[in-house]
Amino acid sequence: MKVAEDQVVEDDTGFQDDESFFQDIDLLQKHGINMADIKKLKLVGICTVKGIQMTTRKALCNIKGLSEAKVEKIKEAAGKMLNVGFQTAFEYSARRKQVFHVTTGSQEFDKLLGGGIESMAITEAFGEFRTGKTQLSHTLCVTAQLPGEDGYSGGKIIFIDTENTFRPDRLRDIADRFNVDHDAVLDNVLYARAYTSEHQMELLDFVAAKFHEEGGVFKLLIIDSIMALFRVDFSGRGELAERQQKLAQMLSRLQKISEEYNVAVFITNQMTADPGAGMTFQADPKKPIGGHILAHASTTRISLRKGRGEMRIAKIFDSPDMPENEATFAISGGGVTDAKE
Repeated sequence: MKVAEDQVVEDDTGFQDDESFFQDIDLLQKHGINMADIKKLKLVGICTVKGIQMTTRKALCNIKGLSEAKVEKIKEAAGKMLNVGFQTAFEYSARRKQVFHVTTGSQEFDKLLGGGIESMAITEAFGEFRTGKTQLSHTLCVTAQLPGEDGYSGGKIIFIDTENTFRPDRLRDIADRFNVDHDAVLDNVLYARAYTSEHQMELLDFVAAKFHEEGGVFKLLIIDSIMALFRVDFSGRGELAERQQKLAQMLSRLQKISEEYNVAVFITNQMTADPGAGMTFQADPKKPIGGHILAHASTTRISLRKGRGEMRIAKIFDSPDMPENEATFAISGGGVTDAKE
């Protein structure tokens, strides 16, 4: 039996050669870590060697059945297998070549984002109700499955819904626009409804396990919306600190998942009215919720607002490499498209 198990491990790492993206946690066996401990790590969603590097010793010690000595041994083994030090910007730029972009369905919008929703990053879209956040999420569910530019092959999607706004029929309409088979499109979307902020966090363990199980198959994780449940579960200023702490942990987990498995993460966010803003000369008294924690965690932030009729305006609010610009797009029966002048 042992031999067979080893073969499975070998095969597992073999099919990632073209991606050579993540190292399976089972490889730790070669460094003297036993299978039982590896299983314990997998249960909490740590499935890659890099996942160990991304988890603190304190968090590893909290896993049932792992003593401090074991954690040290696991960390040491992971350290041997990974380059934990520095690399040159040139080496890093070679790794960045693996980043892909998922098209939004509108060329203008893609141009604004430098190609579309980027992998290994969190893209956040915020706006009031009916500015197109959910429509954008639905459109991405279909466009992420289609082969795109720069050799992007298309892949599966995970959709975590916190507001009960996911509609499979909408995907059928969008699939018609791109002339793809309805059932195939729906088959490639894994859907989960989250009811509490804790449940939302637990689902991320499942997400990590799924990304690992089908390496390189999943390309996009959508959470619509990230803050809705936090708004409900924590109320008032008394619980604000705890809410922000939990939110920070979730966003940190999302960022790590996106880097670990090279997937794009797209989240939507709600707005709040700032009653104090009327005193100042601020043009827009509304701002996205989640405070600085969410602002710093998102790689790219897009602000959406309503235009005339079906028109919507997207603006880059914050991005490490894109200039602040605006783009107009429209919402049609087939999802997000270019605005007709």
